[in-house]
Order: sequence, then structure tokens, then C-alpha cells
Amino acid sequence: MQISIGLPATIPNVPGELILNWARKAEARPFASLGIIGRLVYPNYEPLITLAAIAGVTQHLRLMTAALIAPLHNPGILAKQAASLDALSGGRLTLGLGIGNREDDYRAAPSSFKRRGKLFDEQLVVMKRVWSGQPLADDIGPIGPPPTQPGGPELLIGGRAAAALKRVARWETGYINSESNPQLALQNYKQAEEFWKAEGRTGRPRFVGITYFGLGPDAKQHINAYLLEYYAFRGPAAETVANAASSTPEMVKNTLRMFADIGMDELMFWPCIPNLDQIDRLADLIE
Repeated sequence: MQISIGLPATIPNVPGELILNWARKAEARPFASLGIIGRLVYPNYEPLITLAAIAGVTQHLRLMTAALIAPLHNPGILAKQAASLDALSGGRLTLGLGIGNREDDYRAAPSSFKRRGKLFDEQLVVMKRVWSGQPLADDIGPIGPPPTQPGGPELLIGGRAAAALKRVARWETGYINSESNPQLALQNYKQAEEFWKAEGRTGRPRFVGITYFGLGPDAKQHINAYLLEYYAFRGPAAETVANAASSTPEMVKNTLRMFADIGMDELMFWPCIPNLDQIDRLADLIE
């Protein structure tokens, strides 16, 4: 199982220079990817612009959105932005996409919250056409630049509903799951595998998951302060997320074991404390 680390770009009041230094430091440790979360109505950094900056200060780490709320974006522009980022980074972009569940993000965009699933399906058609070099209509020329990865960036589709899991099979993408409970994540993945086989696909979809961490003095307090506020809209479920976050070395090791045991291909650790020492504290436990 590959281990990756998220950027502290969703933690309020984090300076941009810290995010760039975080990426520089993470590249010297044994991580596979750097990740970023997408939200609109929150004081986080915009994912694709942030990853473009990160591409300029790194050489080999993959750059992952985990996940970008696709229906908030114009599909033609999103396709061009993703292709540009993939080309500029040398083919390092992994585009995790989902539809989200925050209506305020859609109101602010603006975009239709009720039609977000249908909008996402339409976007995937457009983006795939753009990345393959095909024009969108007879009187519209192709949109470039061509992505470095043939056919476009690696795609991961997130979500737990059947419609989301069917998209994984239909578009032959990877699957990204945000469940903090490994067994629930595995249940979702098994459903995605069933749809995958029903679609006549060979092999299996790549399986990526996320988990939160914070290490060092007062780690639990920092974790609660961040996650209980970030997930306040989920009511009591916010405490479930916060309680699942790893706050000790033992919890990190147990989390690694549990997700490895379900066959996960890559696990992204999201930071809850915006201090550079978090990178070494985590890396020392996985090397």
C-alpha cells in the first residue's frame, strides 16, 4: 500500500508559503502523492491553482485532488485546466472527482445542487472528449494542450451511492473513498467491483482512501478543534470523524494495518495540524 500526505490547505489561516514548504519537505520523505480537498464556501485554497504552484516546487510526487467537486466547474474549462496541470507537471496529476453534499457550495458557484449527478455525468463526457483531442462539435476546434498522460489524467471517482460506484465501472476509473471505518470503505469498494465486473471490465479499479492525523503535544485537542468545526454540518457524525483521526504513533500504525488488510492501494493521511514537523512525525512511522 502506498502512503500519501495531504496539504494543510483546508486548515483556516494557513499562509501560502507554509503550503509550498510543506510540499518541498514532503518530497524528501517516502510519500507517493500530495493531496488537496475541494470546497468553495470555506477559507481553503483552490485545489487546481494550489497544485499548479506545488508542481513548480516538486519533481516526482503525484498531485491529487481528493476530491474536487466537479459540478461546480464549467466542464470545458475544467478539462483545459486539468490538461494544462498534467502537462506542466510532467503527467503527475490524479484527478479525484465527486459531487459533494454541501448545498451552499452549489449556491455560491452557482450550480444546480439537485442536478449535480446528471451534471457530473455530462462533464465526464466532455472532459474525455477534450483529453482525447476530439472537438466538442463540428464548428468548435479541439481544446488543448494535450495532457501528458494519454487520454487524460488518472481519474478517481468518489462517493458511496450506487450511481457513484457505477461511474467507476462505466468510465473505468479508480475509486476514492472517504470512510474512516475500513470495513465500511471495503463494503463500498466491493460494490464498485461488482459493477466493474458487470460492465465487462478486466482487473479491478484502483482503491484509494483517506484518513486524518495529528501528532505531538496536544494533538487530540488540535484534531478536535479543526475537524469538529469543518464537519459541523454533519451533526453528531463530526465526532465520529474526529475520533477516528490518528493522534498517537500507535493509532497511525493501527490505521495503516487496518487499511492494508482490506487491500487498499493508496492511503492519504490528511493533516489536522499545520506544522511542518507533522511530515517527519508521520514519515518516521512509515519508513
